[in-house]
Amino acid sequence: MSAGQGTRLNWRLVSALIVAGGVLLFVGANAHLVYVALASQPECVPHEKTRDEKAGDTAGSYRAARSAC
Repeated sequence: MSAGQGTRLNWRLVSALIVAGGVLLFVGANAHLVYVALASQPECVPHEKTRDEKAGDTAGSYRAARSAC
């Protein structure tokens, strides 16, 4: 009877460790994303596309909403 209880305890421990590892991985990944977002502040990036109504660009064309330069 004690052998069955030991096996059950081991599976609970293994499953708890797997869950704890997943939670730590999730928290670590989010902390890394926050760090990168706060640490990388580009000064001024040239825009690839500007709006040119003469060329037929519409309001839905990809471009920066407001230039920071």
